[in-house]
Amino acid sequence: MRKCIEALIFRVIWIIWLPVGAIGYVFFVIRLVAYSRRSGRSATVLASLYSRWMQHSLGARRDEPAARLTMVLPSTPRPRWLFQAAHPTLVAHLLTGYVPRIYRYPYEGVPPMSHHAAARTTFYDAALERHLAGIGQLVVLGAGFDTRSYRVPARVRCFEIDAPRTQAFKREMLNKAGMDTSRVKYVAVDLEKEDWLAKLVATGFEPDKPSFFLWEAVSMYLEREAVESTLRKIAGTAAGSVVAFDYVSVQLMESRSLFMRYARAVLRVTGEPWKFGLDNTPPLRKRVEAFLEPFGLMLEEHRTFGRETDKQCAMAGFATAVVK
Repeated sequence: MRKCIEALIFRVIWIIWLPVGAIGYVFFVIRLVAYSRRSGRSATVLASLYSRWMQHSLGARRDEPAARLTMVLPSTPRPRWLFQAAHPTLVAHLLTGYVPRIYRYPYEGVPPMSHHAAARTTFYDAALERHLAGIGQLVVLGAGFDTRSYRVPARVRCFEIDAPRTQAFKREMLNKAGMDTSRVKYVAVDLEKEDWLAKLVATGFEPDKPSFFLWEAVSMYLEREAVESTLRKIAGTAAGSVVAFDYVSVQLMESRSLFMRYARAVLRVTGEPWKFGLDNTPPLRKRVEAFLEPFGLMLEEHRTFGRETDKQCAMAGFATAVVK
């Protein structure tokens, strides 16, 4: 009963503050898109950072590196509008102690597509934790503002791969936040045009040793050829290595819903449209297994975003696969 009352009060406060948050959100998106187009830096990398900053602020998942990075982002993409957009949730939480489902950690149940950015944090964290004892190297592909390299045990050698401009931006912000980056190797490379594995090896990566490849929210922004090439390279590393990735479905990419039309429009304006999706005909797990098998990868875990039934398709998914 107490939880129900907290949730009810939270919603009332959230609705009262919603106009303030809506104004902040609109201005934040406008400024972010303009900044991305002007600087050539990725705008989508902030999605995960924002959700983890919210989880940290709500006390659900402590992530000091993410919080410190958020605080030093330049005023162009992050003026007061970012905090104003979060105000309804933060104020309602402060007054009630209630944490809405989207930001709970660990996330429980099957998340809807709208919870994708926050819920996948639980999936990736759990997968990495499960394999941590058996790997000595962590490779974050398309790292963006991911902070796991600064949270894993010191014995794990960490490598971050990203586009040159985005990576340079992150390193600038890490330095501004006063974070120790000495144990992370940074590899600037275009995943669609360059041999990222060759550059990774040149930086000190040892392909004959079991590794964990974390590939979060990247596959959908690449051409199919680049996605397949990446998986093929991972499959050529040591047996027992693991890749964790998420993907969207072709159906979601073609959805005519108002939300997806808006999302695709924003992505096009920022120059980061979705390019790759998987067939989501049920059962989706079988589709993913069939997709991975030719590369020499064995599907280990599969989760869906959105419920799947014989007649209902899941819109996206998360998977971990092991090198045979």
